[in-house]
Amino acid sequence: MWLGSYQHVNIDDIPVLSTQVKVTESARDLGVVLDSQLSLSSHAVVLCRAGFFHLRQLCQAVRSMTTTTAKTAVQAFICCHLDYCNSMLYGMSDGFLWKVQSIQKITAARLVTGARLCDHIMPVLHWLPDRQ
Repeated sequence: MWLGSYQHVNIDDIPVLSTQVKVTESARDLGVVLDSQLSLSSHAVVLCRAGFFHLRQLCQAVRSMTTTTAKTAVQAFICCHLDYCNSMLYGMSDGFLWKVQSIQKITAARLVTGARLCDHIMPVLHWLPDRQ
C-alpha cells in the first residue's frame, strides 16, 4: 500500500517490535493475490495456474463419470475456485479476463464433453446440454 508524498521511497524492511518484516511485491489475503500496483495481474496468473492444475487433476476422475456427473463436478469446481472473489476482477484488462474465462469456457467444456485440443471449440460449446 502506498501512503505519503509523491517522492519515491525504496523500503526493503519494516521494523516491527524486535523483528524485520520484508517488503514483497505481492501478498495473498483470503485467497486473493494483491500486488504492489493493485492491478490484480498476479491474482489472474495464480488463478489460471491453479485452475488448469485442478482441471488436470479432475480429468482423471471425469473419464469414469457420466456426462451429467462430469458436468456437475466441473460446475462445482468453477463455483468453488473461479467464482470465489470474482467481483475483484471488475475493471481488469481484457487480456487477463480472457485467460480466466478460457478456463471456464474452453478447458472445462472440453473436459466435460471429452473434446480434444485439436477439435474446434464452437460445436463443443453449442453441444452442452444447458444451451437448450
